[in-house]
Amino acid sequence: MPAWHCPPFSKPSPAPAPILKPDTPDWPGVRLFCSTRQGGVSETPYESLNLGDHVGDEPARVAENRRRLSQTWGGHLVFMQQVHGTQAVCIDEVATGFVPTADACWSRQPGKTCTIMVADCLPLMFYLPQARVVAAAHAGWRGLAGGVLENLWDTLSVYGDLSDLKVWLGPCIGPKAFEVGEEVRRAFCLTNAASAKYFEPAVSPGKYMADLSGLARQRLSQSGVTHMVGNDSSLNWCTYSNPDLYFSHRRDGISGRFAVGISLV
Repeated sequence: MPAWHCPPFSKPSPAPAPILKPDTPDWPGVRLFCSTRQGGVSETPYESLNLGDHVGDEPARVAENRRRLSQTWGGHLVFMQQVHGTQAVCIDEVATGFVPTADACWSRQPGKTCTIMVADCLPLMFYLPQARVVAAAHAGWRGLAGGVLENLWDTLSVYGDLSDLKVWLGPCIGPKAFEVGEEVRRAFCLTNAASAKYFEPAVSPGKYMADLSGLARQRLSQSGVTHMVGNDSSLNWCTYSNPDLYFSHRRDGISGRFAVGISLV
């Protein structure tokens, strides 16, 4: 028997629904979810609804957690291997069981769920109503500065006018907790001087407190997006500051992953 085998979960049985964060937008034609860390079977430090299969948790527990989320959600969750890059893929073309290496994805197929795993980086959900396209992006500072959003917009622009784009920003590490070095500030400010207002000097010399959600909203606004809801950089959206709800790699070091997803109906 493999060391990771967990007999209680070898025959999945009905389980309480994972707790889903309720304040996702009500957009006709699509569904969105944001899981929390609650409602699963993983043990400390992954307690309890860890969805990441790459963080050292027992595979059988992760599989049961994903089953519970999928059962509650009622759609086909398509996960990616996220690498803090800018690659975007269409999940409609992804074979069942294949995990694409990418940090953004889109779909025009009802029921296919663009899914982002999170432990501090910013998840963004997109909906282009007239074209019936949904998309999702994983935006840590490297991906955001590197152009993951711009790369996705180039792809979505073939389907319609991006001025109609609706965007929901999910939970991420907040500006009171995200200390970064000069190299991060430089990565944003060298290409956009206006980004400087999203960096406040930290107590430590040469360090800054960065507003990741604010930096994303700035890029969205500069690209003509006007419909933005969700993370406004306030404390209740901060993964680091809400340990009962969210995993946080920056806070815990060894950490699980929660997930955010969107699909057409």
